[in-house]
Amino acid sequence: MASVCWPYFDPEYENLSTRINPPRVSVDNTSCNDSTLVKVDSMNKPGILLEVVQVLTDLDLIITKAYISSDGGWFMDVFHVTDQQGKKITDIKTIDYIEKALGPKSQEEVTTWADKRVGVHSVGGHTAIELIGKDRPGLLSEISAVLANLHFNVVAAEVWTHNSRIACVVYVNDDTTSRAVADPTRLSIMEDQLKNILRGCENDEAGRTSFSMGFTHVDRRLHQMLFADRDYEGGIVATEVDYPPSIKPKITVERCEDKGYSVVTVRCKDRAKLMFDIVCTLTDMQYVVFHATISSDGPHASQEYYIRHMDGCVLDTEGEKERVIKCLEAAIRRRVSEGLSLELCAKDRVGLLSEVTRILRENGLAVSRAGVMTIGEQATNVFYVRDASGNPVDTKIIEALRKEIGHTMMLNVKKTPASSREPEARGWAKTSFFFGNLLERFLA
Repeated sequence: MASVCWPYFDPEYENLSTRINPPRVSVDNTSCNDSTLVKVDSMNKPGILLEVVQVLTDLDLIITKAYISSDGGWFMDVFHVTDQQGKKITDIKTIDYIEKALGPKSQEEVTTWADKRVGVHSVGGHTAIELIGKDRPGLLSEISAVLANLHFNVVAAEVWTHNSRIACVVYVNDDTTSRAVADPTRLSIMEDQLKNILRGCENDEAGRTSFSMGFTHVDRRLHQMLFADRDYEGGIVATEVDYPPSIKPKITVERCEDKGYSVVTVRCKDRAKLMFDIVCTLTDMQYVVFHATISSDGPHASQEYYIRHMDGCVLDTEGEKERVIKCLEAAIRRRVSEGLSLELCAKDRVGLLSEVTRILRENGLAVSRAGVMTIGEQATNVFYVRDASGNPVDTKIIEALRKEIGHTMMLNVKKTPASSREPEARGWAKTSFFFGNLLERFLA
């Protein structure tokens, strides 16, 4: 079959085509009894599926079903969505945002994922720091201490760990002026100290630090960082405690001879943002989704994607298929958190994150995932933790934490079962919501 490449579109011509054939978006609460239908019809373009899925997941909506068709020049899809409580979307502001973000005015009023490269936007007075390296117990505490000692205040952060690697995106400002730090000398000193920490005692040369002024889409960026770091490759140190058989995804890649597609099928425990993680990874691997069917059956999800590479080729070799399977499995597992979630709320102050992570380290807890958000004077930190040796956390440690924290912070402890999508989504929504398109919640 002849290769089919995405043609180059002159921006002015593309804008003209969009004006002639503007996207049509409808939010339908009448056709389905148990979910809201979001329908999008628009001109097809590279990355459009990820753009739509990202808007919905940034709103913390649960995608229960979806039907995607983008073969040819037109993109048509239907999403069945609910809120975190499994109810229809009735909030007028949310509906209005969906229609604006995906509709004709999206190019004018809402920045899409394709424009969210690191360093493009300067929103508010913050400097973004990206860190990636080899994970070890207490590393987050060391990073936080360096930032506090250098008079940087952590405004927001998200941390993922997978396959012994750690990736962080941290937003900081000056602890005195509350402005972004642009002084090259200060940034150079910070970079050197953070690199030394990432290298650790084993002198890991793979540890990297970079800076930008502004915001990026954090979930997507963390996927990109770990993918570029090849966390999906061999040497997996994950134990049964990390990924029990009940949550191991089953992924297959087959050939659809009739239509000339490769068919990627994913079956695993359902959870929030599952579709985003898969579509994000396929997009970053330069695959185009032409058709897809997404469904949830109780706690399980089944997702089927008909794809080709951007050059029009299907996955012919076993090596290509194996790489797609490994990359998708890594993308799914990066967000899986076993153990306990600790949610700490306190009045924001300089060095708060450093103090909290120090307490966790001194009590023998390893952080597998973390989210930090500050709104006004209130800071919310969510940590997914395990015993440093990988064992379940002893209740005595939790009691010791409560005593040490005292009355200065409010601590909420939750078990994080991988079999339940809803508690995971509710526990994380408070921090992940900041990192989407709705930055006005943070900037208000």
